Amino acid sequence: MKFAVFDHMDRGTVPLAQQYEERLILTEAYDRGGFHAYHVAEHHSTPLGIAPSPSVYLSAVAQRTRRLRFGPLVYTLGMHHPLRVMEEICMLDQLSRGRLEVGFGRGISPYELGYYGVDPEQSQGIYHESYQIIMQGLTQPVVNFQGRHFDLRDVPVEMQCLQRPTPPIWYGAGTPAATQWTAANAINIVCNGPAAQVRAITDQYRLHWQELGHAADAVPSLGMSRHVVVADTDAQAMDAARRAYRRWYTHLMHLWVKHGTLPRTLSFPDNFDDAQRAGLGIAGSPATVRDWIAEAADQAGINYFVCRLAFGDLTLAESLRSTALMAESVLPALATSLATEA
Repeated sequence: MKFAVFDHMDRGTVPLAQQYEERLILTEAYDRGGFHAYHVAEHHSTPLGIAPSPSVYLSAVAQRTRRLRFGPLVYTLGMHHPLRVMEEICMLDQLSRGRLEVGFGRGISPYELGYYGVDPEQSQGIYHESYQIIMQGLTQPVVNFQGRHFDLRDVPVEMQCLQRPTPPIWYGAGTPAATQWTAANAINIVCNGPAAQVRAITDQYRLHWQELGHAADAVPSLGMSRHVVVADTDAQAMDAARRAYRRWYTHLMHLWVKHGTLPRTLSFPDNFDDAQRAGLGIAGSPATVRDWIAEAADQAGINYFVCRLAFGDLTLAESLRSTALMAESVLPALATSLATEA
């Protein structure tokens, strides 16, 4: 199983310039600590995400790290021209010497899309056309596409990715229905729901994968994202997680509260204790976190565990300590135990 980090980059309590620098320090720690990849969200007009241009931020990550893979999870395709996204993907992959991981999505928030003048009802169609255009541009020297939203004729492609034919592609899967397309295209997935819901998705993905004639041990990354806080004691970790999760949850709900509505597809509790009881996060000592992750991964059928190690008002010192304890005591122990079981 591989371990990665997911970051909403929600607004903390320090000035923006300081927060960006502290996050870059954290990515250096992820790099040293043996994490496979770092995934960052894209959000707009909300304290849930202050990295609204993932490519700008990730170009700095590319220069501050050496081994760590990284990428957007996801590019919100409804809000960008696909040719621009395609060119930025090529730039980032070249700047990082082939370490880019690329996630695509249509955008979960109708309010963020609306602020950009995008009709949420049209976002799925825009997403599908944009995805086709980007994949064509990454693999062919000329883009030709005629659709409902885009009409592109004889557009020359002057840039290519270092990774051929494309960098690894990612998708946020919420239901088993998403697995037929993702398996058919060897797309990696990440899920947010409870373990039983994730297991239904990963089981269905593996079924489609085997029906396509692929080897079971060659299945793409099937991931699950969880809030994780590690400290020297369970009590210290819980205190930090409770405090930071409260702020993160306020950011998550910010636009929905502003518009007097509730999200239909987000099921996070409003406090960390309930989130942990629901299996959506863990706070504890290294031993507590190690045992919890091992059990959660088995229940969910995943091979890729994504930690949210920086959120809310966690300080740089708290997140660095979580990262160090994960790297020293959790990742090596789980790698050893999983290898023994295999």
